[in-house]
Amino acid sequence: MKWISIFVIMAAITVGAVYFYIHPGDEQTNHSDHNTSMSGTLDVSSLVEEMSLDEKIGQMIVGGIDGTELNNDTQDMIENYHVGGVILFADNIESKTQTTNLMNDIKKVNDNNPYPLLLGVDEEGGSVTRMPDEIISLPPSGSIGKEQDQELAFEVGTLLGKQMRGLGFNLDFAPVLDVNSNPDNPVIGERSYGDDPHLVSEMGVQTMKGIENEGIISVVKHFPGHGDTSEDSHLELPKVDKSLKELSDLELIPFENAISEGADVVMIAHILLPQIETEYPSSMSEDIITGLLREDMGFDGVVISDDLTMGAITEDFRIEEAAIQSVKAGSDIVLIAHHPDAVTSVHKELKAAVKNGDINEERINESVERIIHLKRKYKLSNEETPQADFKLINEKVQEILDKVS
Repeated sequence: MKWISIFVIMAAITVGAVYFYIHPGDEQTNHSDHNTSMSGTLDVSSLVEEMSLDEKIGQMIVGGIDGTELNNDTQDMIENYHVGGVILFADNIESKTQTTNLMNDIKKVNDNNPYPLLLGVDEEGGSVTRMPDEIISLPPSGSIGKEQDQELAFEVGTLLGKQMRGLGFNLDFAPVLDVNSNPDNPVIGERSYGDDPHLVSEMGVQTMKGIENEGIISVVKHFPGHGDTSEDSHLELPKVDKSLKELSDLELIPFENAISEGADVVMIAHILLPQIETEYPSSMSEDIITGLLREDMGFDGVVISDDLTMGAITEDFRIEEAAIQSVKAGSDIVLIAHHPDAVTSVHKELKAAVKNGDINEERINESVERIIHLKRKYKLSNEETPQADFKLINEKVQEILDKVS
């Protein structure tokens, strides 16, 4: 009996061990799921609590860089100021090989930081394109809108996503959801799908979904609508003298639909809306970002300002002052697309604003949590991007160009 008892006990231990190996206990399973979850609130909250204030503020800045190769300023911005991302423009892009190499070099520098970078570019097609000569640019959104074909819009988004992914980007500042209601608009025009808000909604949402389908973050812009302006915000501050009711009947329709369809990131325009906010442009307005976009329209994704180095801001505000006010108003990320030295000064003054109590650190934490959720959702990493062959993508783009010409 003694030996039988020992045998039974040993057998039970063995079976239990095998069972545990195949079916790990609830505690272990939950712990693993919790750590790898793309939206585990508690996990992200604890990560944010462990971050230094320097790291948190860095995550809230996307900065532009100089040159076509990694330089000391870019390296400093990533290593010492922990920026959450970078944006490239045409003067940073010479060829597909050079662009991919630059992206990979930037990611290598970021290896010492715990969170991958947002790697973004303005690629809409048409006149707003940053593609090197070897990659054919898509037609403008206005040409796509005239086709009134949602499948075509989705295909355009897919091709945008493939172009981005092939070069090493993970974020595209597209599509434009502005309704082109003012024919004298100097900055939107063919960048919009048209003058019908419902058509803009249909085309824009499908393009957004196509971009996302390729694992690329889509940024819808320019909230609350840049279509009825007569000034170029790159140069001066436009004013739209409309009531909330008037905006709701036109400009806000595409954004409402995009939000209901799961938009992850919204860019805020530099527009003065005096019937809603008399002091600040929309990109610095709590009434517009927190009140209208977040509370009234229910958006809980990432909010990014338009470039704070644009004339619409710098004519009236210091960039650092604008960044602080934008964050206080509800922006999660401030875009400093030019002048890398402004990235460091914005970082320092945002940190000082938290230290002196002008910005509550809980407000910072909220934004950083959203940013980390976004990066996890899209599984961003510092992995090297291989050199891609764009032959098939170019053929598909050319087919679309032929169709809409």
